[in-house]
Amino acid sequence: MRFYREITLLPNPEVNLNFLWSKVFQQIHLGLVEMQDDRKQVPIGVGFPEYVIGEKNSALGGKCRLFAQDEATLDRFDAAKWLDRLSDYVHCTRIRPVPEKFAGYAVYQRQQPKTNKERLARRYAVRHKVSYDEALRHYGDMAPIRIPTPYIRLKSLSSEQTFCLWIKKTLVSESSGACFSSYGLSATATVPEF
Repeated sequence: MRFYREITLLPNPEVNLNFLWSKVFQQIHLGLVEMQDDRKQVPIGVGFPEYVIGEKNSALGGKCRLFAQDEATLDRFDAAKWLDRLSDYVHCTRIRPVPEKFAGYAVYQRQQPKTNKERLARRYAVRHKVSYDEALRHYGDMAPIRIPTPYIRLKSLSSEQTFCLWIKKTLVSESSGACFSSYGLSATATVPEF
């Protein structure tokens, strides 16, 4: 990844950062969907330079970067168009080259945690063809699993359901791949960290 564009969220007392992430990332996702190839892969990766994992709280921070191999790909994405209705709440930089010296690489991938017994029970009921109540009894008094991974709450445009897009960051020593999902995430492809 040789070029990037940085998007900074500008929260205010009436609009908090989590709400902004939901709106901004929904638009980024829609733009990336339009760039998918036949294999549903996208040539743009997303990075979060202020990403923090803590024991109790984790956060994506207030910035994200869109990375691509060339300027033309980022230009084709047209971030200004996708974020136009949010222009009072975001600042987009021009397309810039990635600095020659940077800290390393990171993989930002979607994580789908098993967060509570209700969710596990629904899945168990479908897989084992049993009632939800029977599946719920299977998990008994299991306490919810807490994970510190930050997330963005999104709404599926096809099902109208809201869901959490959990984003896990892993630092790696070498660059790999350049194909991402329609969320700009990948289990293997890297983006530069700086």
